[in-house]
Amino acid sequence: MNKRQIPVVVLAGFLGSGKTTLLNHLLHRSGGTRIGAIVNDFGAIEIDAMSVAGQLGDSTVSLGNGCLCCAVDASELDEYLERLAGPAAGIDVIVIEASGLAEPQELVKMVLASENPHIVYGGLVEVVDAAEFDATRERHPEVDRHLGIADLVVVNKTDRVPGAERERLLDVVRGLAGRAAVVAASYGRVDVELFFDRAPVGERVGQLSFDDLRDDDASVAQDGDAVALLGECAEGGCSGHAPHLHSAYESLSFTSEAPLDPRRLMALLDSRPEGLYRIKGHVDFGASDPRNRYAVHAVGRFLRFYPEPWAPDEPRLTQLVLIGSGIDVAGLEKGLDASRADAPHTADEQGMWGVLRYVQEDEETAEADLEA
Repeated sequence: MNKRQIPVVVLAGFLGSGKTTLLNHLLHRSGGTRIGAIVNDFGAIEIDAMSVAGQLGDSTVSLGNGCLCCAVDASELDEYLERLAGPAAGIDVIVIEASGLAEPQELVKMVLASENPHIVYGGLVEVVDAAEFDATRERHPEVDRHLGIADLVVVNKTDRVPGAERERLLDVVRGLAGRAAVVAASYGRVDVELFFDRAPVGERVGQLSFDDLRDDDASVAQDGDAVALLGECAEGGCSGHAPHLHSAYESLSFTSEAPLDPRRLMALLDSRPEGLYRIKGHVDFGASDPRNRYAVHAVGRFLRFYPEPWAPDEPRLTQLVLIGSGIDVAGLEKGLDASRADAPHTADEQGMWGVLRYVQEDEETAEADLEA
């Protein structure tokens, strides 16, 4: 059985685009989710909370130039990921905030090359400064390529751009971003559900969540192991947060009591539309694999299935959530409806091959004939 894996999100963007501000926002809105971060200076730090950016500087490990793709290799990155992803750390999601001069493609390769069994790639998020986008493209034409490999693009600082110019800019970014979801934002305020599932805030022993700290006095003493530095809010500054965020994306929740046909579902997933950023949930393939349900995790172009044994009394359902920007919700729902199996009690011997291409092999159960 595959153990739960922690998503690792790569947060990239040129200098001044607002990456740190966005990361600070995620912490403010974490809802009890424990976030681990690897930041610009390459400080690997355990983050359950952040009270005032710039505190506890001794918790940051600097590697000089701060360019992650140049400062470390995959094995060194694994050492930092191990600190954050180990079961004892209790981290729910890890965010790698890249230097403004880092090469995001190299960082993605490093995460995908990780040998850490506790993590899974969580997508590349590229942050764009709306006010400086044209000038940035002129100075750094490689931004077009960066957008082309992103899974989610956050067009930040849209409050600094007039309405007509903002629409032109968004159209340009969408054209460059291909199938990635594109979300407009100000002050890095995006819905955190695009990044991670917020854990319920419950009683915690020994450590405080950010939700605890923000309602307490800033002078409250914290254990050095419970709070860590993210870095200064140099990219756009730290600002207040609105009480409610209006979602800039669409979502679809799908439940089916009937098993899904693996061939039909894979045809739908392999041709999933532009802007569909996340897919999460689990699938019942019926007689095609009666022992397991299949947890599914998709971020942009990345897709993976995890077979998990059914619990004895667990209802056999397919439950999926799809999240994206500018997606045809009705069309996706129709496609999922059409994926239901016509003969749920009959197994297609080759039907699961498409699914198994996206199953991460467990060392104890890997079969050579399933390797892609």
